This record gives sequence, structure tokens and C-alpha cells, in this order.
Amino acid sequence: MMNPPATPGTDPPSGSSIRIGIDVGGTWIKGASIDLNTGVPTGEVRRLRTPSDGTVDAVAAALKQLIDDLGCESPGNTDVAIGVAIPSAVQHGVARSAANMDDSWIGLDVQDYLRARLGLPVCVVNDADAAGLAEARYGAGRKTQGVVLVLTLGTGIGSALIVNGRLIPNFELGHLEIDGSKAESRASAVAREKEGLGWMEYAARLQRYLSHVELLFSPDLIIIGGGISACSDAFLPHLTLSTPVIPADLKNSAGVVGAALQTMTTSLAPAQKGQSEEHCKLTKGSVSAAGRTR
Repeated sequence: MMNPPATPGTDPPSGSSIRIGIDVGGTWIKGASIDLNTGVPTGEVRRLRTPSDGTVDAVAAALKQLIDDLGCESPGNTDVAIGVAIPSAVQHGVARSAANMDDSWIGLDVQDYLRARLGLPVCVVNDADAAGLAEARYGAGRKTQGVVLVLTLGTGIGSALIVNGRLIPNFELGHLEIDGSKAESRASAVAREKEGLGWMEYAARLQRYLSHVELLFSPDLIIIGGGISACSDAFLPHLTLSTPVIPADLKNSAGVVGAALQTMTTSLAPAQKGQSEEHCKLTKGSVSAAGRTR
């Protein structure tokens, strides 16, 4: 039976609190060792440029290099688990899409492939879901119960929905149709840049989108992430919603932190041949003490 998703909580994780999180983006692959007691990297957040062809093999080789750089395969670190956030809808370890990546990802059991390629317990999670988990556990949503919606405004619109501390995976709200167009084609950060919209004009676009989302899901809190959140003072004050809308706290580290958090399960033992499935469950894994709903 699959365990429930990693969930926010207030208690520290049981066992070792250090996990590795890696966020695979269209331009950069970022990774760090994360202390899950705090959600803070224990050292430098390292990054490598994403291979230009974006194939699974090339990305796996880059992951191997990044893990080596982080020292994950040093003696004594035999129980390390790796969480990998990818720009794809992920279902039971299988990639169902490939945003800004090669089509070789689609239909591949990425989780099993990376476990075999890296020789480590690996869990794979959608990148927006990872960011949402991190913000709910450690960031702007850490004090909010109920329905929390995390939207990442960038090339498109990534979304994560967390209900009473539980992630609803692969919640693709960027594909909603608004006024005859896909929402992310009009309300993403890249759409604002391409069309040269001022902040007031962009706020009106975002208002239209968020009003529709609010009507559909009645969230208790909306968190806006992505690079554009650094400019939130320029557009958030112009929004008029019943739901509070606030900027993300974790900024560009959210995907790395959330990927690391996803490695926590009810039992995470040292990696042994043939037992990696017991160490790390995909999106429907659980956080034991750390994952109790507040």
C-alpha cells in the first residue's frame, strides 16, 4: 500500500534529519543537503547547467556529478536518500509530461531508472508539488491550516494544493482556460515580460486568474512564488480577493527543500540492494513525526 503524501508538521523528523534535495529545471539543476528540522541547507546550494538536450541519460549523469559534489557517496553516508523534483506530472514514479525537457522522459519510470543509475534510494516528485510542500512545511504557509494554494509564476504557472497538511499531487492549474486562453499564457511572469505589461496591467491579468481559482477552490491562503515574488510589492497590493495572497518565503530554494522533504517516509533504513522501494516512496510517501497534520 502506498503511504500518504509528505505533509507539513511542527515536530522534527525522526532519525537522521539530513536529506538531499535536487531540483531539475530547464536551465539549472540545483541541489543541497537539507536539515529537515529547519528546512535550511547545511551548506552551499550547488548548481549545474541542465544538459542542452534535456535527455534522461544526460540529466542522470549531471545528477550523479552533483551528488558527488555534495559528498553523498562518501563513506558512512550509506543511508542517504535523494529527492528529485522534475518539471513533469509524476504518477507512481512515471513521468507523464516533459516541460522544457526531452520527450524521452514521457512514460518512463524515472524513479526506478534513477535508483538503478545512481545506486541510491531516490524519490521523484513534481517540481511545483515540491515547492508547495516546502512552503507549507517551512515557509509562508507554515502557520496556516485548511486549504493552501502555492502558485509559482515563471515560464508557466506551477501549482500545488495542500489540504489540511496533505498534498494533492499534480494539480496543474496553469492549464485552466481563462477567457479562451490557457491561464499561463496570459498570467505567467514570462507572459508579462513578453507583452511588456506594466505592473498594474499585470495585476489585472492576475486578478482575473486568481478570482477564478478562488471561486473553484475557496483556499484559505494563496502563496505566490517564483522569481517574480521578489517584486510582489509592485502587484500584490492591487489584487482584491477574499483570500489572503502573500509572497513565498523560500524563493528559489523551495524546490530543493521540498524534494528533500519528500524523502521522509515512515521507515528510512540504509540503502541495500533490492530494498530501495522500502526507503523512499513517490509523492504518496509520508513524513512520520514531521508529517503530522497540525
